[in-house]
Amino acid sequence: MLKHRRFLFKYVMAAIGSFVLVSCLSNDKSKKDHLVFRYNEHKNISSLDPAFSKDLADIWATHQLFNGLVQMDDLLNVKPCIAKDWEITDSARVYTFNLRNDVYFHKHKLFGKDSTRRVKASDFEYSLGRLKDKSLASPGSWVLNKVKDFRAINDSTFQIRLNQPFPAFLGLLTMKYCSVVPKEIVEHFGSEFRSNPVGTGPFKFKRWEENIKLVFRRNNNYFEKNSSGEQLPYLEAVSITFLPDKQSEFLQFAQDNIDFVSGLDASYKDDVLTSDGKLKTTYESDVNMIRGPYLNTEYLAFYMETTVAPIQSLKLRKAINLGFDRKKMITYLRNGIGTPATGGFIPKGLPGFNAKIGFTYNPELASQLIEDFKNEKGILNPEITLTTTSNYLSFCEFIQREIQKIGLSLNVDVIPASSLKDAKANGQLEFFRASWVADYPDAENYLSLYYSKNFAPNGPNYTHYKSDVFDQLYEASYLETSPDKRSELYTKMDSLIMASAPIVPMFYDEVVRFTRKTVNGLGINATNLLELKTVNKTKI
Repeated sequence: MLKHRRFLFKYVMAAIGSFVLVSCLSNDKSKKDHLVFRYNEHKNISSLDPAFSKDLADIWATHQLFNGLVQMDDLLNVKPCIAKDWEITDSARVYTFNLRNDVYFHKHKLFGKDSTRRVKASDFEYSLGRLKDKSLASPGSWVLNKVKDFRAINDSTFQIRLNQPFPAFLGLLTMKYCSVVPKEIVEHFGSEFRSNPVGTGPFKFKRWEENIKLVFRRNNNYFEKNSSGEQLPYLEAVSITFLPDKQSEFLQFAQDNIDFVSGLDASYKDDVLTSDGKLKTTYESDVNMIRGPYLNTEYLAFYMETTVAPIQSLKLRKAINLGFDRKKMITYLRNGIGTPATGGFIPKGLPGFNAKIGFTYNPELASQLIEDFKNEKGILNPEITLTTTSNYLSFCEFIQREIQKIGLSLNVDVIPASSLKDAKANGQLEFFRASWVADYPDAENYLSLYYSKNFAPNGPNYTHYKSDVFDQLYEASYLETSPDKRSELYTKMDSLIMASAPIVPMFYDEVVRFTRKTVNGLGINATNLLELKTVNKTKI
């Protein structure tokens, strides 16, 4: 009886909390301000401090709360944000930003009698300085690796000086790491700023019950307006739940308890999509599907410093690249969502991408290369192990079956994601599945995985690929200011990588979004950033 009463009490209190939230959201007279955008975050959120916005789950949340000097539009163009304009001088080494004078932090009692204050250039000096603070240990400290110094010239002018030209620098500044934060609030809360965020974004923090619910409310003092001069955002609130698996998340979507689902999961892909990637008729009247290129390359990687003989062999690495049908894999395992990776490591949608520099399905040539390896090395039954996580087991088993047909024994080892992450960083895996999502929309970000000075664990070169020619081209790309010539350099570097075959590109991903028909204005972009300031909802 006591347990029953405790459960009933918790249930009633939860119901009261929901009623209070709905009541609060219903006080405004404007119909649009009644609206709440609801989504689930199955990966959880670790911090609302932008200095720790490393994972997409954290980035989606902090993007609603914070702004930086510049921002990216859906076409990956860098646009003004808190900086209304900027000037690039001294051979692209000096960036001088002129700030807007109408940007204010979210209201908080710690600001004093006015409860807020205007953003000044010194706030950016403090915010970027935090990233360099070793005691903070921000995972975003690397974004300042090419920065010589930065300073507030006056309240409305902020300047950054680079050690050398870096054409992708403005794109780098669009990352949430570079958001502005108020010094007095951060220093008051210390590490607890993660759960007491104060920014300048279109929404402001309301409450967070970790692993249960997170709520943002509309920032009525937000500085951006739409093309008609109407103030953004349109929504009254954002409500985020934390169901831990994608199947439960999609069930909530199907029951109209959330407004949005991102990505395609094996648990529901056949329920919602046809085999050729179209929305099934049962969902057409209630659901919109949006899809487009995603700056994410899914691939398999070899550790090039291994002592395992088959992996040391270029012939065998090429044989694996040639030995499975990427198009068939995408059709059967992804319902046609994604592009078969017949190019290099640079994904479709970025300058430098070339669809013809990689490998296409050729089982006859693959079999011949394996026979040549057997004869040269005297190894009659070559065998290698591919390590993956459970989420990608179906892809690895597909490749396993195909590769075994051409004469190579491929074992598949499944380990937890955290174990794979540590093992690949420390060179403990001979052959492993990986993916690379762009930190910023420039192919340099992808090619950095093959620069010899970036060997893991101190950098992202997990394969330990090394080429002096590649390194020279990579360093030359920093100095090239012409976008067309830089794109040519990127393609040359990608071709060099594929010639050595330290990787097996599987597919270039696509962003897939499902929304209720009541949701309007939710765009799509190749970085899969969730932009809610222009979203509106209509009542049924």
